[in-house]
Amino acid sequence: MKHHDSRGYAEDRMAKGMWGGNHVRLDVSDAEAQIEFDCAHGTLGRIEPDANGNFAATGTYVAERGGPVRVDETSSGRPARYHGSVNEKTLTLTVTLTDTGDEVGTFTLTHGKGTRLTKCL
Repeated sequence: MKHHDSRGYAEDRMAKGMWGGNHVRLDVSDAEAQIEFDCAHGTLGRIEPDANGNFAATGTYVAERGGPVRVDETSSGRPARYHGSVNEKTLTLTVTLTDTGDEVGTFTLTHGKGTRLTKCL
């Protein structure tokens, strides 16, 4: 998304706030983003699109499961690469686990759109 700085120069920035899509929600702040899926969640570094709207950010992906959480259960997640493109209010995002190369999926999100997640039971 193009914004102008105090000197009038255009610069690319990722719109802050909520982005929603089918089975995914992304909350973007200045420093990082939090992502939530039906049965997973994660964090990713600052999303900085290039002049063409393409971006790549590293972060974590934590798979969730249904049922009670054990007292001794902890998970810092797995390393992940979040990459894609943004064009005004539309974001296309692909999530890849970097330790295995497995692709979690590709998602389309819209800025300001709510979403309904179906959490694991």
